[in-house]
Amino acid sequence: MLAALFAASALTLPGAADLPKLPPIRREPQVTYVDRSGAVLGVRGGRFAPPVDVARLPAYVPAAFVAIEDRRFYSHQGFDPVGIGRAIMTNLGEGRAAQGASTITQQLARNLFLSADRTMERKANELVYSIQLERTYSKRQILGLYLSRVYFGAGAYGLEAASQRYFNKPAARLSVREAATLAGILKSPTNYNPVEQPEASEARTRLVLDAMMETGAITPAERTKALAQKPRVWKSAATAPAQYFVDWVDGQARRLVGAPRADMVVETTLDLSMETTAADQVRTMVARQNLKAAQAAVVAVDGAGRVRAMVGGVDYRAAPFNRAVDAHRQAGSAWKPFVYLAALEAGRLPDTVVTDEPFAIGAWSPRNYDEGFLGPITLEVALANSVNTVAARLADEVGREAVAGAAHRLGIASKINTDPAMALGTTLVTPLEMAQAYATLSNGGVRVSAYGIERIRSGGAVLYQRKAQATVQAVGNPALSELNQMLRQVLVAGTGTRAAVPGYDLAGKTGTTSDYKDAWFCGFTGGLATVVWMGRDDGSPMGRITGGTVPAEIWRGFMAQALKLMPRQAIPPGPPPPAPVAPAEPAEPDPNATLETPVPVPESV
Repeated sequence: MLAALFAASALTLPGAADLPKLPPIRREPQVTYVDRSGAVLGVRGGRFAPPVDVARLPAYVPAAFVAIEDRRFYSHQGFDPVGIGRAIMTNLGEGRAAQGASTITQQLARNLFLSADRTMERKANELVYSIQLERTYSKRQILGLYLSRVYFGAGAYGLEAASQRYFNKPAARLSVREAATLAGILKSPTNYNPVEQPEASEARTRLVLDAMMETGAITPAERTKALAQKPRVWKSAATAPAQYFVDWVDGQARRLVGAPRADMVVETTLDLSMETTAADQVRTMVARQNLKAAQAAVVAVDGAGRVRAMVGGVDYRAAPFNRAVDAHRQAGSAWKPFVYLAALEAGRLPDTVVTDEPFAIGAWSPRNYDEGFLGPITLEVALANSVNTVAARLADEVGREAVAGAAHRLGIASKINTDPAMALGTTLVTPLEMAQAYATLSNGGVRVSAYGIERIRSGGAVLYQRKAQATVQAVGNPALSELNQMLRQVLVAGTGTRAAVPGYDLAGKTGTTSDYKDAWFCGFTGGLATVVWMGRDDGSPMGRITGGTVPAEIWRGFMAQALKLMPRQAIPPGPPPPAPVAPAEPAEPDPNATLETPVPVPESV
């Protein structure tokens, strides 16, 4: 240590040999994802953010780090001889390395250029690089670079990431106490993590506030006020649920513009407030049911195809698999709107009377959820009560290929099976597919293709801008209006009454698969469709969880909040039905014509 100190001191003397040049400071580009209002959702790519602009922070924020890490930062030339001497004496007295003496500049030099090996050679290089950093950059630049690279635990590198992780706010809005808490973490991100070690973190925060007062960064009164204002520390990052969505669009962004050569910002369609609401509903309802290993997914898509919320599971950190996009599960009765759409397009009406009775197609016989049969009922009642026999008979009559065609037109992209049971939702689909299909019903029948990226920019350059898409009328009237009216009844007097939100025009459908392996609620209002799925990753039964219970309650809890963020809109009626074609007027007979061929007389009328 002393040899390294003397070597470094000699290099600072007038006339000393020039120091070796600094190695290049390398930093991999980052891709920052923001929601529709500009709030940061997540960062992918390089570990380190750009250097912090210290001038944009409240003065007490950088002062907290200087006070506890290197209070002579603004006066030394890269290393602190007084601090080194004090550390040597303390360590000799205790017979161990009890105290360090690295300045902020030394820590930065180590972070930028060196390993953490405790060798004399590494320490000597660290001192040399520190001196050269001081000769090359201003104190403000050094501090900004340092604050962008230090580790705060919980996967947060740099001040901005730490501020968002622990306090869900940008660093420019940190309070005095919050700044002191973050500064206190650096000594040991494990031991002073405010989430995992709150008592140790609080004691360390007091020590930082004392140091800030001693260095004049704050007054005694400001210290007292800071201690009285205990901040909220987020147990998990507020944007954690949005990481399912960020993972989904990250691959798309790289396909659109290639690997980033500089920092990029991806402007997305997500609404962070809706996302938070959806995640809260999932966690609360799954925990309330005490369903071990149960998972849930929520996808909300607006009438233009923008994904406004996407929750791919209960806990991203524990299970980052995105069930909203990648889990292909049977849709159950949430599939039946496609069956009824095909039937309506074939000429059936909501008040067409059908019979709920035993029915078979070959060796296969559908069974209803409830025992017994209802006898003669209308199609509207059959759909509202999710009668299986009627759906199976309809699909058989209009053709299962027609049902598959209707599903594909609305937005189902997966391969559709056409065996007799397909009418009851045996096709494997994702929640995202179901959301874009139901979104087509929410906007007047215009085909929806769900998307998540609006624009990608780097610096002042726009690398990608989504263009307006040509509209395709996937379903017209009268079938569209008739189907939507039938789906309204599901929430009024059918299996989906738990999903009802008073005061809004809502429609939807429940879905439950065999042995309660999957439970769905898919519904919409004007311009917004939301799909909720519940199940277990291994496909095991959940107990008696149906689409009309927990999924419907999650849907209602989400929509009750999400709809407050949007203009109230009724489900649009869609385009007017085509005008009937008048029969052609018969041609006037030619009195001079001669009948050369006898007119055939029909055998029966």
